[in-house]
Amino acid sequence: MRIIITEHAKKRLKDLRQEGITIADITAAATNIPGRIPTATRFRGFIARSGRVFDIVAKDIPGGRLVITIIGK
Repeated sequence: MRIIITEHAKKRLKDLRQEGITIADITAAATNIPGRIPTATRFRGFIARSGRVFDIVAKDIPGGRLVITIIGK
């Protein structure tokens, strides 16, 4: 499945709260969500390689899985 990360999500990775979360972490997390996501939904409790816990908001679109934003803990 193709993972599409919005510019907003990429910009948020520069914030202090999301420090230590990489694009690879986001891609792995989005890939591991089973099933189809018809509406934007928050998925909680992913762990980055750095140890930082984060949530993602994602939904499925015809082009793949769209990651709308990242929320670091």
